[in-house]
Amino acid sequence: MKILITLLLAAVLGGGGWYAWKQRQAAAEAAAAATARPSTAPVETRDIRFAVSAAGEITPSEQVSVRPEVNGKILTLAVDLGDQIKKDDLLFQLDDRDLQIEKQQRETQIARARLTLDQARRDFERAEELIKGKLLSEQEFETARTAFELAKNSIQQGEKELELTSDRLRKTRVTAPFDCTVLTRPISVGQAVSGSGGFNAGTEVMTIANLNDLVINAHINQADVGRLRVGQEVDVTVEAVPGLKVVGKVERIAPQAVIKNNIKGFPARILLKDVDRRVRPGMTANISIPVASAAGVVAAPLASIFTEFNPQTRQVERFAWVREGETWARRPIQIGVSDYFFAEVTSGLQVGETVSLEDRSKEAGTKTKAPTPGAVAGGATGSGSRTSGGTRPGIAPAR
Repeated sequence: MKILITLLLAAVLGGGGWYAWKQRQAAAEAAAAATARPSTAPVETRDIRFAVSAAGEITPSEQVSVRPEVNGKILTLAVDLGDQIKKDDLLFQLDDRDLQIEKQQRETQIARARLTLDQARRDFERAEELIKGKLLSEQEFETARTAFELAKNSIQQGEKELELTSDRLRKTRVTAPFDCTVLTRPISVGQAVSGSGGFNAGTEVMTIANLNDLVINAHINQADVGRLRVGQEVDVTVEAVPGLKVVGKVERIAPQAVIKNNIKGFPARILLKDVDRRVRPGMTANISIPVASAAGVVAAPLASIFTEFNPQTRQVERFAWVREGETWARRPIQIGVSDYFFAEVTSGLQVGETVSLEDRSKEAGTKTKAPTPGAVAGGATGSGSRTSGGTRPGIAPAR
């Protein structure tokens, strides 16, 4: 009896295990079928738009490091971080008391020199009268004339020194050279600063920039720079401001390539005018450079387009495997605009036909059509990277 129960229990457990294994196998097969790569695709009508992408950093179009031209101590700081300033508004002012005293001294010296000049002029005029009557020696006459000339020179020198002092005095008041925003202000009131005419190029009091016009400094790959031109409009998205799209204009393209991040390319400057206030210097921007587009065209997946070299015509020919009933027919095609996923088919295919994403040349029962004359991809934006034997194309979109 125990043996019978043991056998029944083993049978039940074995049947349950077998059933569980079958269930797992069926689930695995279903999952594999669900994730299996499709082998066919329909020819359809779609819009194709190919654009070259690049990234760059947003910077102000005009940015100035404000430094005083003369030495002094900060007396007034009229602005702070983030303040928006109009042209000619006061940024900061230096303590000018020493220069004011120096100016008064220069004015006093000029007044004294004028008195000296008047006295020297009278002495010289009297000497001229006396020399005519031979009542004065030639030496005394020359002395009077020299004193008169020196007095005139003293006036001129004093006026120039006063002009220099007045100029230094004007430079203690620093104003905005254009409409701007204060970006940095590392200096506080009372701190001594050196002028830009000194040895160390002066102390930076603040940094200002025009944030109404921003630029993007981008590095354009050498393979794509030929598609870019000055004045061309480009689409710009800012990573820090989701959903914001801006149109920029190519302002400059460097004439010489440089290497950045081990990639040879050309620096380009994209101008952004009147952008959203949320966009700030230092943010990263993505640039989309439109290259080619086609609307409502017959399109097939790139994976369905094959390339081979025809030794008779010595040209690269493109073809696709098209389902015809139960067989596959090789049909020559021509392509036009392409992106990273689809290519425009200008001839050879029609909307609704089914094309293969795999090479069908070795399958039994496949019907092969000879290429028709002139079936070479004319005007295609891509180029084949493999040859012979009906291999998959390496179509590089608009490259």
